[in-house]
Amino acid sequence: MWAFRTSRRLKNVQISENEGVIVLGATPIGNLSDASPRLREMMATADIIAAEDTRNFHHLAHALGVKITAKVMSLHEHNEAHKLSEVIDLAAQGATILVVSDAGMPAVSDPGYPLVAAALSAGIRVTAVPGPSAVLTALSLSGLPTGRFTFEGFLPRKAGERRKRLDSLLTEERTMVFFEAPHRLADFLEAAVQAFGEDRQAAVARELTKKFEEVRRDSLGSLLQWAQEGVRGEIVVVIHGAEEAEPATVEELLPKVAQLVEQGTRMKQAVAEVAEKFGVKKRDLYEAVLAERHEADK
Repeated sequence: MWAFRTSRRLKNVQISENEGVIVLGATPIGNLSDASPRLREMMATADIIAAEDTRNFHHLAHALGVKITAKVMSLHEHNEAHKLSEVIDLAAQGATILVVSDAGMPAVSDPGYPLVAAALSAGIRVTAVPGPSAVLTALSLSGLPTGRFTFEGFLPRKAGERRKRLDSLLTEERTMVFFEAPHRLADFLEAAVQAFGEDRQAAVARELTKKFEEVRRDSLGSLLQWAQEGVRGEIVVVIHGAEEAEPATVEELLPKVAQLVEQGTRMKQAVAEVAEKFGVKKRDLYEAVLAERHEADK
């Protein structure tokens, strides 16, 4: 049985005796000065620290001048499923557990989501120490609309699967944010050009908050030409959403219903899917499909 320090009071967070808590801690994405005082305090006072990479965490603690007295354990994508029960048990015993990824907020394209879901299911309190975010930093610097956006993370590495995901976003009107590895950036942008066209506006942000931070804002076609020369650093891609389409008429949507039916979808389901996607009344579209079939049978 672990013996944990209890009845501790952190800034704006009251931890009562025997109440375990899991804290998601946002770490710097480049500039160490972005580490918040609350993060430093949690690093120094937590009972357990679950880190994506324990060596990187100890380097961070040393750089920040924080003395670590907690037990440090690894929690990454390859062992998270096996570590869940252990972490939940420790929290149930009253431990304060700080969860950190290598950079940014845990659970956002990093380990953390399965743990949060399991903890909430088990009745364990979960809170966060917010801070640096590559997603929001790139979005705010992109010069693209920020009122509504969608975070798509890393797309599949295989070209066919990546293209399929991009094709599904063809009519997405919100600004889209992606993560990508530098050695795959040119392939990603080429697929984006094929999906959205070379004139779609976008931004590529690299090395955010670091000395050589760079944000290139241009059309997808121009960014592709630049990326083909080779790019280094951590990459975030932000792409303008689609322009709002003119409302489609039911007659214009008949070929889309027919295509789904040819692919094996039942007619009623095909009508429902197309009607929902294009914002028309399902009944009107269904009647138009029936009328077209009646004319074809004459």
